[in-house]
Amino acid sequence: MNAVHPKFNKMNNIILFLFIFLSVFCSAQDAADLFGEMEPLEAVEQRLLPDRMLFTQSLLWGEKGMMRSFNRFELTAENRARELKLRRKFLVAHQILGYVTLAGMIAQGVLGNRLYKGKYRLYDTHETLGNLTSAAYFTTAALSLFAPPPLIAEQKGISSTRAHKWLASIHFSAMIATNILADDRKKWHRAAAYTAFGSYAAAMIVLTF
Repeated sequence: MNAVHPKFNKMNNIILFLFIFLSVFCSAQDAADLFGEMEPLEAVEQRLLPDRMLFTQSLLWGEKGMMRSFNRFELTAENRARELKLRRKFLVAHQILGYVTLAGMIAQGVLGNRLYKGKYRLYDTHETLGNLTSAAYFTTAALSLFAPPPLIAEQKGISSTRAHKWLASIHFSAMIATNILADDRKKWHRAAAYTAFGSYAAAMIVLTF
């Protein structure tokens, strides 16, 4: 099996730290809505931004967010109407790439089981597919974390959207653990991978049915 270059490990750990940082802030804002339905565009004039947003959304799309420095994204009713359309595109891409990621996880599970049975010739394939699946997973996450916010925050109570978000906190943490434990602790790596897959599949199911 090929050793991983130390510089790659260092960069990988930096990326993982950044995602952990974002995960902590985003999970703390329980009332924020990632997949809220769009209101009629006439309602944009009444309220341009929701009362509560994810940290990442506030950073980019808040009243003084980074995107507001561009004329195209100045906080106006007309621009917010365009942002809602952009949000829809982000979330559609999020869903499509989510299915691609799920397929990658399933393939990884099959290859991983064969590796545990001594099929070491599959290690390079497993590692490459793992990197691609991780890239797809975190891109999928970024599409929802950085999408423009909805018009209103999610209402209180149990909903498929809230369940999806709770499960997302689990598989996000498990996915980070899967990457960190990939080389050193195989049993924990396997447990984290199964947790990531199970909670990720469940998160997709609750939004589908």
